Amino acid sequence: MQDKVQEVEDILDKYLTAGKILSQVQGEAADKIKVGAKLLDVAEFVEQRTMELGGKPAFPCNLSRNDEAAHATPMPGDTESFGKDIVKLDMGVHVDGYIADAALTVDLSGNKDLVDASRQALDAAIDTVKGGVNTAEIGAVIEDTIRDKGFKPVANLTGHGLARYQAHTPPSIPNRHIGEGTQLQAGDIIAIEPFATDGAGKISDGSFTEIYQFIQKKPIRMPAARKLLKELKEYSTLPFAKRWLTSPQIDLALMQLEKADIITSFPVLKEVGGGMVSQAEHTLIVTEDGCEITTR
Repeated sequence: MQDKVQEVEDILDKYLTAGKILSQVQGEAADKIKVGAKLLDVAEFVEQRTMELGGKPAFPCNLSRNDEAAHATPMPGDTESFGKDIVKLDMGVHVDGYIADAALTVDLSGNKDLVDASRQALDAAIDTVKGGVNTAEIGAVIEDTIRDKGFKPVANLTGHGLARYQAHTPPSIPNRHIGEGTQLQAGDIIAIEPFATDGAGKISDGSFTEIYQFIQKKPIRMPAARKLLKELKEYSTLPFAKRWLTSPQIDLALMQLEKADIITSFPVLKEVGGGMVSQAEHTLIVTEDGCEITTR
């Protein structure tokens, strides 16, 4: 029994350590997001600083701008700079596979109310969380808060659970009113992430992809694809960026692995009405009477 208690304490400590690292790096990175700064410089700072502090990236640093909601990360050798954008900085840190996931919006575009909408929705959702609460109640609070600010929630994006080396697990945490949800239990690890928009309130896949994830082991004949598979072992089941890879014939190897259903891709998600999008996110450990925020 004592060994089991110690194991649980060790796991919680790793979640808390990951959250502490994330909070520090996120604050430092947010200060670097300015008009004229290069996206690649910020993304590489996030990932390298995470490792300097004793963690590892749980997924590539996301720097999604304007109508992009998520999954935008710089390409290899990217030279793009920030303009008068609304920038979502979404990052993940893991310690021995135990993940912290959080996001904030840096406004370079004069959309303060939109930024406030997602942030206030997150705060209201956090105030709702405790053991026994249904996720439908959280979704209702998020949507009501965003609509009260004059915006729409992005209805087909949700928060999620977290598990070891798994960045997205049940339960789903809706950002809108739903009919039936899932009852949270004390000890659940969840990420709540409201998205607010002045657009249509829905996202779809864009044409740009720089993030992938290993999903299953299968035989593959192409030598370049086999070599890439060996390199991907470092990331286990966590997402990775194309710019992290060094194997030859990267584009062809990625295409072959995806075609064989060995990896999956994460296209940039864009607001279907072209609206601006803001995001706020924290990772929480659910308790009997509330929650502990690991990423604050």
